[in-house]
Amino acid sequence: MNSEEIATLIESGLPDCNALVRSDDNTHFEAVVVSSGFEGKRSLARHQMVYATLGELVGGEIHALSIKAFTPDEWETVGGGN
Repeated sequence: MNSEEIATLIESGLPDCNALVRSDDNTHFEAVVVSSGFEGKRSLARHQMVYATLGELVGGEIHALSIKAFTPDEWETVGGGN
């Protein structure tokens, strides 16, 4: 499992989503996920949505996953759209 494969799984499972996933060791991953599907959802619900796209891989091939989840407007506000 590599960063690109994880990003593809996340993007396939969430509406209107862009995911950037990084890893130094292909075991511990960091993901920035931007999706309109996060509108009106709290952080925990957003993380659960991302984890749901990865299923049993989390805790197995994906030992650890750090998630930063934004709506498109939030992403623009933090300067991510530049």
